[in-house]
Amino acid sequence: MPEVRKAMQSDLSSLLELFHLSEVSRSAEPRERAEEIWSEVLGQDNIAVFVSMMADKVFATCTLITAPNLLRGGRRHGFMENVVTHPDHRGKGHGRAVVGAALTEAWLRNCYHVLLQSGRPDPRVRRFYEQCGFKPELRIGYCALPPGSPPDGALNS
Repeated sequence: MPEVRKAMQSDLSSLLELFHLSEVSRSAEPRERAEEIWSEVLGQDNIAVFVSMMADKVFATCTLITAPNLLRGGRRHGFMENVVTHPDHRGKGHGRAVVGAALTEAWLRNCYHVLLQSGRPDPRVRRFYEQCGFKPELRIGYCALPPGSPPDGALNS
């Protein structure tokens, strides 16, 4: 059974290794820049990063960002990002465990919903998120890119 907890400063190396294997996107470089970003992330009260651990190694992670909101009776917005599971450990409950922990945290923070977008066309990814409780047709997602970006939003940038 995966052990899930909030990420700590000491998890950075294991997270960078996981991201390198994930095929999702490049991680921040050089290492000093990644350390600065990681410190900034961990210092934010509205960001929670969850990790699924076994034998002191991170096998999955996801990030929950919550934001205040003047609508919806003042309930917060929730955004889930960077859901990544080690390729050799998919289907073993690690991804579901971190997503479940993030959703639990979102409800504790009084979010009225959690939004998640995926650029992965793999039908298994869609099934995974639906099994975690996400409804694919409730909202329409839009994405604005900075000027000069590739029209497809290139995942490797």
